[in-house]
Amino acid sequence: MSYITTEDATEIFYKDFGPRDAQPIMFHHGWPLSSDDWDAQILYFLSKGFRVIASDRRGHGRSSDIGTGHDMDHYASDVNAVVEHLDLKNVIHVGHSTGGGQVARYVAKYGQPQGRVAKAVLVAAVPPLMVQTDEHPAGVPIAVFDGFREALAANRAEFFTAVASGPFYGFNRDGVAISQPVVDNWVRQGMTGSALAHYEGIKAFSETDQTADLKAITVPVLVLQGDDDQVVPYKEAALKQAELLSNSTLKVYEGLSHGMLTTDAETINADILAFIQQA
Repeated sequence: MSYITTEDATEIFYKDFGPRDAQPIMFHHGWPLSSDDWDAQILYFLSKGFRVIASDRRGHGRSSDIGTGHDMDHYASDVNAVVEHLDLKNVIHVGHSTGGGQVARYVAKYGQPQGRVAKAVLVAAVPPLMVQTDEHPAGVPIAVFDGFREALAANRAEFFTAVASGPFYGFNRDGVAISQPVVDNWVRQGMTGSALAHYEGIKAFSETDQTADLKAITVPVLVLQGDDDQVVPYKEAALKQAELLSNSTLKVYEGLSHGMLTTDAETINADILAFIQQA
């Protein structure tokens, strides 16, 4: 198992597979999961000859259960520590949900200024801002996120099960068959991490305004989201991302859920590969 230690003594777990001279793709997972959520993508892109890297966010998966730094700035700094440790260049960064916010902050603050980033992919990602504010009236009311915190603090396992078996994968929609193994794997990943990291991470993914991050990014970015995403409203996320990014390609999938990288991996993988291969 591979770890790096950050400046604040956080141990970050990472996977690093494939030829060392191949173009690297780095995957960034959503809340409250781990790098295991990218299994279908890791195996697919390995088979296509890429070097594949995926890390567990601090307080998630196998990384340190640390009591501080559960915010986008630290998330991005931790990514930078892994990238610099491995000396990765010409990297494709792919982020899902909260991981999309992590990608946006990393690319804008570190990767692009350092010249290490080739392209980025935002999958059902949280930027520019999820919470409702006076300047962002179309956002999600803070009471919704307060409810998340209350439910997590009361019974994390029960809350995670409700999310995974319901809105995350769209298993609450009429006619959609629930996959219990998929639900169990989601809950397993979540319960491996830290309750504190997950609790404080709700603020990170919902209240971080990343408008400036998106405006600063000039590398090509692929924006992917389902129009039946019940977690991140696509009109306030994907459409806004495409509007704020200076070099983006937008694709909205009819009927797909927030967890489409698992339920529809074949489609998502092929579209990411086509984007990577574009000149």
